Amino acid sequence: MSNRKSIYSVDPKAYEGMLVLEKYLNESTLSVTHKELIKIRASQLNGCGYCLDLHCKDALKYGESVQRLLVLPAWRETTLFTREEQVILDMTEAITLLHTGGISDALYAQAEQLFDATYLAQLIMCMVTINAWNRIGVSTHLKAK
Repeated sequence: MSNRKSIYSVDPKAYEGMLVLEKYLNESTLSVTHKELIKIRASQLNGCGYCLDLHCKDALKYGESVQRLLVLPAWRETTLFTREEQVILDMTEAITLLHTGGISDALYAQAEQLFDATYLAQLIMCMVTINAWNRIGVSTHLKAK
């Protein structure tokens, strides 16, 4: 087991940009449900236990159902998610697994039909931000509490 240092404890200033992004997301018009689904799905794909623990707890606190959280990895195989949520989850996977080609033109067009330009920008920024947090958590072996 390695003794990796917390970036925050070593260099708190390094977190300033991330905290600005979080403030932006907290002030955005994104629904709590959309934010938490993005954060949980990206964290599942990235294997970030710290973020999974944190955001599953938050989602439950905000009223998300246990059933939807349990089937989230297989969201395509259920009828539990709205069309908007399905597009958001698809986009989250495309951004998280960027090496597979990112958001296709067809998926982006679907998102444009469902969301206005500002909301779509906020969705993408939420996806980018949680992926950055996941990479911090996984690379430093941040542990769930």
